[in-house]
Amino acid sequence: MGGAVSAGEDNDELIDNLKEAQYIRTELVEQAFRAIDRADYYLEEFKDNAYKDLAWKHGNIHLSAPCIYSEVMEALDLQPGLSFLNLGSGTGYLSSMVGLILGPFGVNHGVELHSDVIEYAKQKLDFFIKTSDSFDKFEFCEPSFVIGNCLEISPDCTQYDRVYCGAGVQKEHEDYMKNLLKVGGILVMPLEEKLTKITRTGPSAWETKKILAVSFAPLIQPNHADSGKSRLVHLPPVAVRSLQDLARIAIRGTIKKIIHQEAMSKAGNGLKNPPRFKRRRVRRRRMETIVFLDKEVFASRISSPADDNNNSEDMDDERPEEEDTKPSELKPDPPVNFLREKVLSLPLPDPLKYYLLYYREK
Repeated sequence: MGGAVSAGEDNDELIDNLKEAQYIRTELVEQAFRAIDRADYYLEEFKDNAYKDLAWKHGNIHLSAPCIYSEVMEALDLQPGLSFLNLGSGTGYLSSMVGLILGPFGVNHGVELHSDVIEYAKQKLDFFIKTSDSFDKFEFCEPSFVIGNCLEISPDCTQYDRVYCGAGVQKEHEDYMKNLLKVGGILVMPLEEKLTKITRTGPSAWETKKILAVSFAPLIQPNHADSGKSRLVHLPPVAVRSLQDLARIAIRGTIKKIIHQEAMSKAGNGLKNPPRFKRRRVRRRRMETIVFLDKEVFASRISSPADDNNNSEDMDDERPEEEDTKPSELKPDPPVNFLREKVLSLPLPDPLKYYLLYYREK
């Protein structure tokens, strides 16, 4: 068993490693990965492995390796307001990261075969919303999950801007997957042992790009042995936001702008925010082969001209001396949730404050 990047000690260190290995390449994707702690989606007894670049499976619960998720997030080219469909949505880890980018006016749907996994995903989603300070840094598009086989989606379902399938797609199902996309949409899926990005450029026109060599467990075929009939999966309706929700989104957005302006004003007066703590690194490395747990066997990066021009990955990475700190100074102070503090300081009735904070516990 091995990984594309070194194991991290915490979520931030895992993301640092993924950035150095060029699996995470854009700021938006980095922010989403840092906002959600991967360990929160593990069962307690397995959390020691959460920051390794490995897939994890326990019963029906499954997480792909971090390098796979980062390549998927980059390939999807997510933007606020888009619609997203996750086929084999699993724990909801990927769907929640996507929701941070889609924002309050996006659509975020998932289809999962196993009812116990859907319950697990809902518990993890509820935990994130109620306890994570990262939630207040974003306007979130909450995922909705439905149970069923993703090969039995009702033919009258809406099409999506972005689609991801987390299981190996057989060649005979390629057109089925493509038809879930709007024109201009992007589909990412394992196809013929390659993580593949397909862009719909017209009603019958497609562009295809191979990203990684992978081996995923194949899609489970529908079983009609009981009734002989297909059990169609009906995706959630695209709901219109209530006036209350729209008001909450607008108020929170206004408060965030005020906080940003105040921070800029202080910075202009010479009061700068303390720099984010950076670990001292000794060595970078990238392995070209990844061996996964269970049925996800391996993934190897498909070479590109950019990779050929980068020959300095094994060089020692020296940090400036001023970044060296004593062991007692290594831990930064916990971040302040400025949005929460500002809302609680407003001259408003407590029920309205709690509503603006989504009744969050922290």
